[in-house]
Amino acid sequence: MPSSALGTPERHPEGRAAEPATCGDLLREARRRQRLSQLDLAMRVGASQRHLSFVETGRSTASRGMLIALADALGMSPAGCNQLLLASGFAPRYGQRPLDDVQMAPIRAALDHLLAVHDPCPAWVLNPGWDVVQFNRGADRLLEWLTGVPMSARPAPVNLLEAVLHPEGLRRFILNFDEVAAHLYHQTRAEAAHAPALADQLVRIDALWPLSVTGRPAADPGAARAPVLATRLSSPQGPLAFFSTITTFGSPLDTTVASLRVEHQFAADAQTAAVMQRLAG
Repeated sequence: MPSSALGTPERHPEGRAAEPATCGDLLREARRRQRLSQLDLAMRVGASQRHLSFVETGRSTASRGMLIALADALGMSPAGCNQLLLASGFAPRYGQRPLDDVQMAPIRAALDHLLAVHDPCPAWVLNPGWDVVQFNRGADRLLEWLTGVPMSARPAPVNLLEAVLHPEGLRRFILNFDEVAAHLYHQTRAEAAHAPALADQLVRIDALWPLSVTGRPAADPGAARAPVLATRLSSPQGPLAFFSTITTFGSPLDTTVASLRVEHQFAADAQTAAVMQRLAG
């Protein structure tokens, strides 16, 4: 399997950086995503609609306090709030420490605990671009069992989106690939509005999406639906099925902490649970 299938994403040779968004652009886009009128947003922060209109068009500059109030009213992430402030020439509101910083030790301990207690099922920590930051032994074993190469032996970072979509990656083992790809397609495009790193990643892997994901329903709308989407995999011991839950940090005051999420894969049936136990043994 090429390293690009489950390794560092390849850069698009013709990709060019987009023009930086202005404060007004960021506010207008965030407001439209929330389906708020200028009057609705202005009332939430105690400002006039005229002032907000001038800020969005660049005819007026909002204070740092007003921008923070607008970011909070729009439900912006810490990274989004920082981006809004920086676009207006203000200092960011939230810090950004690397995960190996000494002050991040409690965060690393929490992540290690969440990953370890989920063994033997797979779990991993993802950044906004869907790069795998950490993973547990269950994820390492499952990938080695399916592909012959554990995650720990692959060049970092392994990008989970590319790993799923690449024809020589996990796509070969996903029995309900169209359904999973359609779900990922809409999920990642919603997330990309708040995550520039993911938007760049989607541009690079755009050709990997199957044409079916936007052209037809992912499944028969009249068929009985399970409570959650399960990813069904072919394996040497028969089909496996997993569904996922996402864990994030509450009340983050750092953009790194706010951007991390732990994805736990749970066995969706007794067959899968038994196979994972045997692999661990």
